[in-house]
Amino acid sequence: MVTSSAPGKVYLFGEHAVVYGEPAVPCAIEKRARVTAREIDEGLRVHVDDLTLDGYTVEYTGEDDGHPDLEADESLVRAGVGYINEAVAQARAVADRPDAGFEIVVESDIPLGAGLGSSAAVVVAAIDAASRELGVELTPEEIADRAYQVEYAVQDGQASRADTFCSAMGGAVRVEGDDCRRIGGVGNLPFVIGYDGGAGDTGELVAGVRQLREEYDFAADTVGAIGDIVREGESVLGTDDYDSMGELLNFNHGLLAALGVSSRSLDAMVWAAREGGAAGAKLTGAGGGGCIVALDETDGALTALRYTPGCEDAFRAELDTDGVRRE
Repeated sequence: MVTSSAPGKVYLFGEHAVVYGEPAVPCAIEKRARVTAREIDEGLRVHVDDLTLDGYTVEYTGEDDGHPDLEADESLVRAGVGYINEAVAQARAVADRPDAGFEIVVESDIPLGAGLGSSAAVVVAAIDAASRELGVELTPEEIADRAYQVEYAVQDGQASRADTFCSAMGGAVRVEGDDCRRIGGVGNLPFVIGYDGGAGDTGELVAGVRQLREEYDFAADTVGAIGDIVREGESVLGTDDYDSMGELLNFNHGLLAALGVSSRSLDAMVWAAREGGAAGAKLTGAGGGGCIVALDETDGALTALRYTPGCEDAFRAELDTDGVRRE
C-alpha cells in the first residue's frame, strides 16, 4: 500500500489562454490531495472523501479499457471517476500490468472544481501511488507528462500542461505549450483565497471560450492579450513589487470576464478583496464559480472577503515548494 500527495494551485496569470499556446504562471499552494493505492486481485474500487462531497464509492471490474457504469447525476463525480480511471490506466501501462487491480482511496483538502487544481492533484498523486505500488518509480517530470495525457483524454483534448506540471513539480512554474519549467527565485507570495462554495464546469467553460475565439477576432485578441499580461508579469516575479503584480491581476480578471468565464459571486469577491486593500485580485482556474486569488500582505482583503455575501470561505495560502511526494 502506497500513499502519495500532490498540491493544488492558483493561477497568478494565464488561465484559458494557456490552452492556445500562450504562457501561464500557476503556483502550487499548500492544500493537497492524498491518494492511497493498494493492489487487489482484479478491478478497481474507488473511495473518495472530498471536502465538497459527502463521499462516494465506486467498484467495477470491466475490461482492460472499461469505464465504470456510474449511476450519478453529478458531473463532477463522473469526471472525478474518469480522472482516477485514466490515472490507473497510466500506472498499469508503465508497469506493463494491464490487468492489475486496485483499491484507491482519495482524500483532498482542495475544493472540487473550484479552480484550485483538484483534478490535477488527484491525477498526479494517483499515478505516483499506483505506479509505486506496482514497483515503478517515476520522476516528477514523467508523472507530469502522464498526468497531462490523463487530463487531455478526460477533457476531450482541451487541457493544457499547466495544472499537472505545477502539481507534479511544486513552486511557481511557467508553461507555454510543451515548454514547461520551474521559475526560480520566487519567494512566498501573499495569497488570499476567496471561495464561493460553488464550482464551474471546466469542459463547458473551455468550450465556450473556444467558440468565442473561433467566432470573433476580438475574442482571439483577448486571449492573446492575456498572454501579453503573463509576459509582462514575469518581469516582476521574484520582486516585492506587489502593486505592479496586482495591477496585472486586475487586467487579467477583466479579460477573463470579457470572455464570459467570471460570475456574479467571483466578481463580488474580486471587488471585495480590492476594496479591502489587496494589490489586485482575479478569478483562478476555469471560472464560472469557485475561487478568486488576491495579493495582500495585510489582513484587509481576508477580512473583507469573510464579510462578503456569497463568500463561503476565505483563507491565506502559502506557496508550496514541494510537488508530488510519497507520504
